[in-house]
Order: sequence, then structure tokens, then C-alpha cells
Amino acid sequence: MKFSKFFSYLALVLLLVLLVLVLASWMLSATRGEDVRSLLSSEGIRFFLGGFVSMMQHPLLVWLLLLSMAWGCLSASGMLSFFSTPLAAHRRRQTVILLTILFLVYLGVVLWLTVPSQAVLLSATGQLWPSPFSRALVPIVAFGTILLSAVYGLLARRFLSVADVFQALVHGIAATAPLLLLYVLVMQLVGSLRFVFG
Repeated sequence: MKFSKFFSYLALVLLLVLLVLVLASWMLSATRGEDVRSLLSSEGIRFFLGGFVSMMQHPLLVWLLLLSMAWGCLSASGMLSFFSTPLAAHRRRQTVILLTILFLVYLGVVLWLTVPSQAVLLSATGQLWPSPFSRALVPIVAFGTILLSAVYGLLARRFLSVADVFQALVHGIAATAPLLLLYVLVMQLVGSLRFVFG
């Protein structure tokens, strides 16, 4: 509840700052001329409405969605409370062995795609950073987390079907929806600042 209130007030502050920027851009463009562009001009309105989608297009949005799904699957699977959950010793051992094997296989695939000199995820110069691997790091971590937690959830009977795994992924997005709203407001504000003073 506290976080919900905090995000609500933060969203309100961002909206007010955006409103102030719209009015300030109009007044400053009238006094300073070419240095500042008004968001209330025909050019500004076209930018604000027509450029909305392009302002939202950023890898951060994809990362936020992927990490939200990973968090939802991880928390719903019960994997975070693995050691505090009462399980029979043989069942715990089997789960640890299976998840370790799965993790090592996943890690092996990632290493196979990055370590050899002509690896697929290396840059054209053979560097790891920056490279396709560095751009794919968040998806690699998110997919690995989803895979391991989904398997754990199925083994621990927290997930009884694929539909339960899907529901956990969706729940993760719902739980972080306030961050998505803040993302939209922040990106709109940053894009508007660039337009006005850029």
C-alpha cells in the first residue's frame, strides 16, 4: 500500500512537471525565439502526439517487461523460499540435482554462444562488451530465471499446468505495472525536454 501511494504521488509529480514544461516552453519560445521550441505550437503538438510511440521505443521497456515476468514466475514458484519450505530430504535432493543440471546446461549454452573466438554473440572484433551478448544480457538472465523457476514450480507442485506458469508471468507484469506507468511518463518528459531545448 505504501508503494502504491508513493508511485501515485510520483506519477502526479511527473505529470505536473510535464504540464509546467508545456507552459514554460510556450512562454520561453515567445521571449527567446529560436532557442526554445514550444510544445503548444503546431510543430510541438505534432511532436507530442505523433512522436509518442517513438519516444517509448527503448530497450529499457523490453527489459522491464522481461524482468517483470521473471520476477512473477520466480515469486509464484516458491523458489525464493526453497530452504525454508518443508520438503522430504530425498525430494529436496532430487530438486536440487535437477535444477543444478538444468542451470549448467543453460549456462553451457550461453558459454557456447560467447566463449569461442567465432562465437555468435561476440562483436565483429571478438569483444564481449559491447556486443550482441551485452545487448542480450537482460533477456538471457530473464529467460534463465523463468526457465528455472517454472521447472521448480512444477516440481514443487506450485504450478500444476502450463496455464499456471503463464498466470505467474502475467502476475509479474501486473505487480510491476506502476513501473510501466512511470516509464511512460519519464520517457515522455525526457523526449519533451529534448524537443523544447534540443
